[in-house]
Amino acid sequence: MTNLERRAAAAGASASPGPPPFTPPPFNPPQGAGDPRAVFAVLALAVFVSTLDVFIVNIAVPAIQADFTDSTVAGVSWVLNAYAIVFAALLVPAGKLGDVVGRRRVFIAGLFAFGLGSALCAASPSLGFLIAARILQGAGAAAITPASLGLLLPSIPPRSRAAAIGVWSALGAVGAASGPSLGGLLTQVSWHWIFIVNVPLTAIVLAGAYRVLPEIRDPARPPLPDGLGTLVLIAAVSLATLGLVQGHAWNWDARVIGCFAAAVVLAAVFAARSRRHRAPVLELSIVRVPAFALSALSAALFSAAFSAMLLANVLFLTGTWHYSILRAGLALTPGPVAAAVCAPFAGRLAQRVGPGLVGGAGALLFGIGSVMWVAFIGAEPAYWSLFFPAMLVGGGGVGLALPAFTIAATATLAPQTLATGIGAQTMFRQIGSALGVAAFVAVFGTPTAATVIGAHDDVRWFMIAAAAGAALALVFIRRPGGADRHPAHRQRDQIGEEA
Repeated sequence: MTNLERRAAAAGASASPGPPPFTPPPFNPPQGAGDPRAVFAVLALAVFVSTLDVFIVNIAVPAIQADFTDSTVAGVSWVLNAYAIVFAALLVPAGKLGDVVGRRRVFIAGLFAFGLGSALCAASPSLGFLIAARILQGAGAAAITPASLGLLLPSIPPRSRAAAIGVWSALGAVGAASGPSLGGLLTQVSWHWIFIVNVPLTAIVLAGAYRVLPEIRDPARPPLPDGLGTLVLIAAVSLATLGLVQGHAWNWDARVIGCFAAAVVLAAVFAARSRRHRAPVLELSIVRVPAFALSALSAALFSAAFSAMLLANVLFLTGTWHYSILRAGLALTPGPVAAAVCAPFAGRLAQRVGPGLVGGAGALLFGIGSVMWVAFIGAEPAYWSLFFPAMLVGGGGVGLALPAFTIAATATLAPQTLATGIGAQTMFRQIGSALGVAAFVAVFGTPTAATVIGAHDDVRWFMIAAAAGAALALVFIRRPGGADRHPAHRQRDQIGEEA
């Protein structure tokens, strides 16, 4: 052996061994879980149906108002808002209850309530009965939504979860955005059919749920959620909505001020109770995480703009351009198509560049579409040359923005609080939807034929401002993997990248 060889051998013997190669831990799906694709299909259909019903009623507002004599747009708006308010207030308690008693059990109970509420809505003999049935429907949807994602993610390998969240959110977005077009077709028969169609769809999801969904619960056995806090939240949002909806009818007098003041007081009571209760409706520690707080704020603002847009476009097409309900529903179809095309890419893109940038870009696109409506659209019908391009731009923005909200929120959550956190983020979205419809009623008022275009433009400026606020909040959210994420999620992403 030469001197050079001996020195090399000695150096090799004295060198410290390198680290062993990284081996990712094996993925163990929950006990009793079916094929991940079957699990996803069942949960995605449930989310689609429940989210569809948030907005499918918009296209039927003129028909419902005509069917129930002496009703007004403000009165019929409670058919939309009753669902959204109860949906919002019960989301987090339903998520917590799923962690305690089992997410599959809560999911199935929510499906039963949603199906029963849909049947009662279809049989409604009066506007008040319809509003009450929508409350039951909203309670069922609130149980479905957080439990669905809480059941989905543990059944899917970590490396596929970002894409799954994107598609899950995309289906919810398409369900929300396609409500007017599908509702227009069903309303041609009768507005009752927008609820009848839910019954067989719910039965299909129930059959699948019993076959493929595993039971998942928090092994720490957390306490039951705060029922009184839930009622306080419902009262606070309802009073704020009442003040906006009745503003014109009450001439913005002391009754409106009283509603807003009471809503503020109840919101303070809700915050104080959330600070003290063992299982609050809203975990204030989650809200203190900057990325989660910003994603929740942006989701509320964007949902307000989105819900106002859907109702405004229905009334504009049917009332100003004198489209039939069917024609209006079909005219609104390109919006959800654009959302469906863009949404699947939002999850992957958000994982690369961050959900804040993707969601912010989506909110800006939505705002640009609204600016196009203000600048170019008037009383003379010009669908293909003006309305259609603006709707494509806005629909593309919806497809980018809605998945980004969920991804931005889930990036901040510990795995064991995932269902509860998703419920909290979706709660802010539904509160935004309710307040957006109420803001539409307040801004739109009761215009005459001479002032109706100006009233629609005022609503669109509200949409532009809300979308701009959402974009501004989103751009401050850091890219996934930042210091504000939960450590378990940073570790999970590292595992996925190295695998």
